[in-house]
Parts: sequence; structure tokens; C-alpha cells
Amino acid sequence: MTIALALVGLGKIARDQHLPAIAATPGIGLAAVASRNAGLDGVPCFADIHAALASGVGFDAVSLCTPPQGRFEQAKAALEAGRHLMLEKLPGMTVTEVRILAAMAREKGLTAFATWHSREAAAVEPARAFLAGSTVRSVRVTWKEDVRKWHPGQQWIWEPGGLGVFDPGINALSIVTRILPEPIFLTRAVLEFPRNRGTPIAASLAFGSRAGFAVEAAFDWRQTGPQTWDIEVETDAGSLKLSDGGSRLTIDGRPAVGEPDMEYRRLYARFVELVGRGESDVDVSPLAHVADAFLLGERRAVEPFED
Repeated sequence: MTIALALVGLGKIARDQHLPAIAATPGIGLAAVASRNAGLDGVPCFADIHAALASGVGFDAVSLCTPPQGRFEQAKAALEAGRHLMLEKLPGMTVTEVRILAAMAREKGLTAFATWHSREAAAVEPARAFLAGSTVRSVRVTWKEDVRKWHPGQQWIWEPGGLGVFDPGINALSIVTRILPEPIFLTRAVLEFPRNRGTPIAASLAFGSRAGFAVEAAFDWRQTGPQTWDIEVETDAGSLKLSDGGSRLTIDGRPAVGEPDMEYRRLYARFVELVGRGESDVDVSPLAHVADAFLLGERRAVEPFED
């Protein structure tokens, strides 16, 4: 059986990542596109998910690639129409609405998949396996990039629900919550808000753990030149470093993994697997840490930011 998929949202990520991954993944095929501002040759196209659902075009599942604002109503419409649901990160604006969607899918016997694409980077699972047999002593996360390069003119990221620097920072948190052998909890946060923006441009976070090791994280959207996506873990078995967003792993400075990434192909393969098994995968822990940062964080005003 091939899953017929409707892709909702046809922005840069959908074109660069989702479309090639769908085309390359056995067991799933593109049946429709819904987008306010774009279309795709050779595929039925609609203005929004409601028009697609009402069209009579057959599809079994929906993949949502729209901004988090308004995501809940789109996801709810898909589930109410009996479609399986795949959510690009962020899965929603709040932890609660994502949990409600998971409950809806469960009640209807449908699959819901909240994706965290950075968890599918090539070195993440090898890092997790190494840490499972080690005693963690400390963790440092450095996630700094240039917002002008990655989100040019995208005003939704600066509005409530857009998360600001946590849009990339949540990728780091998705990896950390996957590889560490036990949960962590936020103890301190400092969030830097441009005076003309509603979401932070930088954040400094500190976490604790039951075992006593500390996690420090620095997120910044003002970095120019080389971009930094590193996670460093000190353990009793050596120093682990994940770099390039989780695609490269070194242990005590020696390369362990350095492979090309196929993050979105792995996500769609996982979605096919989940649908086939009648299961869901909705982990809200990365989003919960971001929510905690907004709840606990000290807000500091910094210079205005202009795109």
C-alpha cells in the first residue's frame, strides 16, 4: 500500500526538503498540495487544507509545513476528516494543543507524528548509543546562526508563537532530549528581546538533572560568517562532540561519524512505518523546554533588529 499524501504549505523547507524526501521514500506518494501562494505542476493544488479536503481528491494523510500560528485548526481538520497527520516542527504553538491533537488521533485510530528533523541527523543515534554506556558529567550546547540567511523576511518568527531564536534552538533541544540518558529540567534562562520584536533573538539556558550533571545552552541569531551547531558532552568514557547540527560525531577529537544527512527521508520512512503499525509518535519534550524558558526566563531588552 502506498500512502497518498497531501502536503500543506509549499515554502522553502517544503520545496528543499519535503518534496525530494517524499519522492525518494517507498510507500508514500504526493497526491495534492495546499498553499495560499504557490502551486506545483502535475499535482492537484488548492488554496488551503479545507479546500483540499472538500475537493474529493483522494489522500490518506496530511503533512503540515505551515507556520505554527494557525497550525492547530489545520491539524484538527485533517484528523476530523480521517487523515493521518505529520507535523513539521514546530508541531504547534503550545504543548497543550499538540497533546490535544495526539489524543484526537488516538481516539480516531489515526497516526499522529510530531517530527523533529534534527533527531534524524546521521550522528545522533551513534551519540545516543555512546552516552547510554557512559556517565555524563556536563553538557554544553552552542547553537548560533544568522537569521538573515535562514529566515529572510519571515515576519511570523518574530510574532508570538513564532519562537524567535528558539525556532533553531529547539533543534538542539530535540537532539539533547534524544541522546541524554535521563531527562533534564530548566533552572535558569535569560532571553534577549529586540525592542521592536515579540520573540527573542538570543537565549542563555541552564538545566539540571537528577543525576547531578549540568547542561548549559547558548542560542543566538546574530552570528555571521561560519554557523555553529555544536553539542559537547563530557563523560567518564571521553569527550563527545556533535557538530554540524548532529551530522558529525567525534570522540576525544577522533572522527566517529561524518555522513551526509538524509533527515527528511528518515522522517517520511518513519511516518510510513507508524501508519503501517497503527501507531503515533508525539514527543513534546523539546517544546516543553521552550515553554519553560518563556515561563522562567528573565527578559532583557536589546537593540532593535531590522531584517
